Amino acid sequence: IKMKVIARLLPFLVSAFHACAGAKTEHQTCAGSHVPLIDPVEPRIFFSGKSFSMQEWTEKSGLDSAVSLSESPSRLLPIQGCCSEDPIGHMPQMTTDESLDVLDAAVKGYSNGAGIWPQMTLRQRIDAIEKFITTLEISRERIIDTLMWEIGKNFKDAESEFDRTIAFIRQTIETIETHKDFSNKFNNVSGSTVMIRRNSFGIILALGPYNYPLNETYATIIPALLMGNIVILKIPQVGGLAHLLTFEAFAEALPENTIHFISGGGRKTLPKLMESGKVDGLAFIGGTSAADKLVKQHPSPHRLKTFLQLEAKNMAIVMKDMFTNEEKDDEYSRNSMFRDIITGSLSYNGQRCTALKIIFVPKGKGKYVAEELAKRVENLTIGMPWEKHDIDGSSAKKSSMITPLPNQNRVDFMNDLLTDAVSKGAIKANELGGTIIDSSSECTGSSEKSFSSTLMVPTVLYNIQASMRIYQEEQFGPIVPVVEYDSIEEVLNYGLQSAYGQQVSIFTNLSNPSASIVDVFSAIFGKININSQCGRSPDSVPFSARRSSGLGVMSIVDALREFSVPTVVSYKNEESQKTVEGIKEQSNFMADL
Repeated sequence: IKMKVIARLLPFLVSAFHACAGAKTEHQTCAGSHVPLIDPVEPRIFFSGKSFSMQEWTEKSGLDSAVSLSESPSRLLPIQGCCSEDPIGHMPQMTTDESLDVLDAAVKGYSNGAGIWPQMTLRQRIDAIEKFITTLEISRERIIDTLMWEIGKNFKDAESEFDRTIAFIRQTIETIETHKDFSNKFNNVSGSTVMIRRNSFGIILALGPYNYPLNETYATIIPALLMGNIVILKIPQVGGLAHLLTFEAFAEALPENTIHFISGGGRKTLPKLMESGKVDGLAFIGGTSAADKLVKQHPSPHRLKTFLQLEAKNMAIVMKDMFTNEEKDDEYSRNSMFRDIITGSLSYNGQRCTALKIIFVPKGKGKYVAEELAKRVENLTIGMPWEKHDIDGSSAKKSSMITPLPNQNRVDFMNDLLTDAVSKGAIKANELGGTIIDSSSECTGSSEKSFSSTLMVPTVLYNIQASMRIYQEEQFGPIVPVVEYDSIEEVLNYGLQSAYGQQVSIFTNLSNPSASIVDVFSAIFGKININSQCGRSPDSVPFSARRSSGLGVMSIVDALREFSVPTVVSYKNEESQKTVEGIKEQSNFMADL
């Protein structure tokens, strides 16, 4: 349904949410939609190339740290997800000793570069990853359902995340097969005949986010694996169940001790790994504080190769001409601008690093812009992740645009930001902004135990001041703050003084003064968008950032470069050519693709 009728239908929505949350059968319907069957995800441990059930892990011999997880409730974290009264799975909480066992297995797998995986030919590693894809696709529907139920990603976005991940892997393989960086051809360079090919550098500790647990994580670990590295993946506590569903595919496709998984609290499982000095690379997607702690724990940070995707406070800058000039058919319209700002701010509830986080508009236009955005918020569909909605009588149904946040912590953080802003003079442009569609007994008329809803109506704010937390902090959620500026220098200064530097969007039909903004911000942001929302795609284009928003470059070819080092094979005299050709025929590193 659309938000503009929430007030009238709130009691119905509450009952519908409660019914959805307690859904147990495949054919039960909720709010007029089909509720998918979601069997709880079985907790599993992945070790030395094999996937173990809790019972199998307990019975496994030869591991002193194999303490019974099944007999200790504190060792299994129940995952309720966004939309269920009962746990939809359990996440094993590994101990420090178990994480060190995993590290030892990774060290054995790499063997200082002489392990089975790093010594395979590039073609053999490609074949293994292709086998992984084939096996993983069998679990496609199960993973999509899990993404919906655990982190509230609507069906369309969950489906897109899985499919885009598979496409990314295939494009990465194609890049290796065609790009010169991965060729084994010799070329003459200043009197030397050289072959330059990239290869691994060690053990990579990877930490992925909850919002794109598959796509963002695989955008680092698959290039790292293809280049011959050994990977240890720390599964996130939120958004991690989908990874448990990949264990069998990895076990079937890759040699033992090639990829490893650690689950549980990061404070318990990760410090000793970093302090060991045996981790060669860190692929981290998350917050700056956690990233800094991990890097500082390494005894030799000078040799720790880091790839970081961190926080952002992406700006939208609406130029004065969007309000003063008469609109023309061949120009970018205000309606398109409002559409792109709403989409850029609230896709997946604003839980994207590339979301628009703060909207700058000319002085006197704050209320107008906020009210126009609020109207469009009212037209967004709100509901459960699997729901489909009729839009204006169209035969094509669309997924819920606003879905539950993944847990109560996210709701509490949004409320803290809203309370702070309103107490300091911010004004809500939409009356229902911040409303939680609750399932309390007061609303449902039920005496049963209340289920804590996380389905939050987005809020558009204006009259934003610099003293408010929302002005500087990344909200990573459904709040759209609109800020007025007197001069473009104020906007430039915000970007110049900000701790972040990921992306900015400029909305205008005039080249002046936009050109000067582009010039200044080209040294601050990784991407400047003209009349469009911020975003990462396409994957073939570099995705970079500056300052506390990131370190390293993400794209298909750039990711391969981030997790490899160029190795040169060279000779100078022609008499050596025959010998080199013989070596090439027998070498795995120099082998043809």
